[in-house]
Amino acid sequence: MDKFQAMQTFCTVVDEDSFVNAAELLLTSKAAVSRHVSQLEEKLGVRLLQRTTRQLSLTEEGRLFYDRSRDLLASLKEAEDELSQHTAVARGRLRINAPVSFGLSHLAPLWGEFIARHPQIELDITLSDRLVDLVEEAYDLAIRIAQLPNSTLISRRLTTTKVTLCAAPAYLKQRGTPMHPCELARHDTIAYSYWSGGDDWYFEGPEGRVTVRTRPRARSNSGETCVALALAGHGIALQPDFLINQYLASGQLVALLPAYPSLELGVYAIYPSRKFPTPRLRAMVDFLIFKLG
Repeated sequence: MDKFQAMQTFCTVVDEDSFVNAAELLLTSKAAVSRHVSQLEEKLGVRLLQRTTRQLSLTEEGRLFYDRSRDLLASLKEAEDELSQHTAVARGRLRINAPVSFGLSHLAPLWGEFIARHPQIELDITLSDRLVDLVEEAYDLAIRIAQLPNSTLISRRLTTTKVTLCAAPAYLKQRGTPMHPCELARHDTIAYSYWSGGDDWYFEGPEGRVTVRTRPRARSNSGETCVALALAGHGIALQPDFLINQYLASGQLVALLPAYPSLELGVYAIYPSRKFPTPRLRAMVDFLIFKLG
């Protein structure tokens, strides 16, 4: 007797509440189904099903064995699926959403290499700073820069970036250099519209977290726009390193309040919860971890 086949047959009989329906579903005869169940009961030494001419019902032992068999068969199916995913060729369409600035500066140079490595994968890339709904909008993958990823989704950290306070020398010469975060309330600031704290900027200092309500002179949903305004001397900006490092290095911007750093954010690959990602999704996540990690 094939134990797994007998367990599968028994569970199908219970699910279908019929030997005939189970036989049709399993593409075999009613006699074969009945024989498998009988052999299973003989092997276990218990009755699993109460049979009458009108209905089937599980015995107490049958209910216990059914629950355990279902779990075992499900685990076997998961193992088969996982192995199949690992041996399958990465192909098909992959829809990706990424923040505009990071997508242009860090991801755009990588797509060509990925396509060369995986010629059977078709990329569909959207750049947007809006927080998209991966499930509702049918995205396979999103790149998000955040302190903590959404717990309802699967996430892999790719890299990190610090958010730094900065201003142009011309602005600081005119308005002075702040020595403590609380002084920002008296300065012109340039706000990023999607900043999680709104007009409240927060920093970690010797005395713990410091939060200050800023007075934005301008705000934008584009990090590049905020940086451009800061470069032009219109105020103090709070922006990620990947947008401002080149300007800090050239002296066009000056980093402020080094004793009061703001956030260090994770750059995450986020995808909908599923036990076994498709080969194309797994290929992309592994590629991004290798290139950015």
